[in-house]
Amino acid sequence: MDKSMTINKNLLKWTSACLVLGLLFISCKKDEIISPEPEKEIPVKTEGGTPYYKLQRIENLVVETDDANPTVPPTAVLFSLETKAIVPLLYAKTNRWDICFNGLYNSFLSSNNGQSGTSLGAGSTGTGAITIIQKPFDQVTDIPADGTLSITKTIGTDDEGDFGEGIGWYLYDFGGTKRGDGSYDKQHVAYALPEKRTIVIRTAKGDYAKIKMISCYKDAFTADKWFRTTPHMYFTFEYVIVPKGSTKFEIK
Repeated sequence: MDKSMTINKNLLKWTSACLVLGLLFISCKKDEIISPEPEKEIPVKTEGGTPYYKLQRIENLVVETDDANPTVPPTAVLFSLETKAIVPLLYAKTNRWDICFNGLYNSFLSSNNGQSGTSLGAGSTGTGAITIIQKPFDQVTDIPADGTLSITKTIGTDDEGDFGEGIGWYLYDFGGTKRGDGSYDKQHVAYALPEKRTIVIRTAKGDYAKIKMISCYKDAFTADKWFRTTPHMYFTFEYVIVPKGSTKFEIK
């Protein structure tokens, strides 16, 4: 076999290998979201551990919305109270997140529970549950019994407003007359109810947290700054976490 034939064969092998690698790369790009196996969950490590007994504040947590197509289901947003960060949907079936923002305008909150068929954490080791209490944040000191927490409940619009679905964390003012002055700018405004609503959640890892939902508008934390054109949904809320087994919410 002469030298030119050997070079040509080697060149053919090298070209074929590059083609295969290219196809593999394209395939990976198309299927880049790969669900992890729940049994291989790795506990999230945070600097200093879980921030127990400390008042935490999250401002302008932005979630995807589509004003042009409000009835189209949005992409859910998963949030970890432990790390104070959004968790990629890649880890939906793990215990790395505690709250799911989903439903209409991502305004409905739910917990992470592996035993719930409606939770995005179904099949995970998450032990989360949720409820809402008709008291302001500072007055909620006792942790509710586990039997009063729901693993399937979603909390969003309040019956005091339009399209209410029970006791919720916000009042939706469709016509602008329930809380607003009836003007165009005050129509379709969502009013958080921190003065009389507090969310209580058992986290995915069994701790407890109480949450005060303050606003869903960017850089606007009081009702006088909420208008239909104010950028949304940018969630601002405060919370405190206490360890599993606790009976009281304390801030130290």
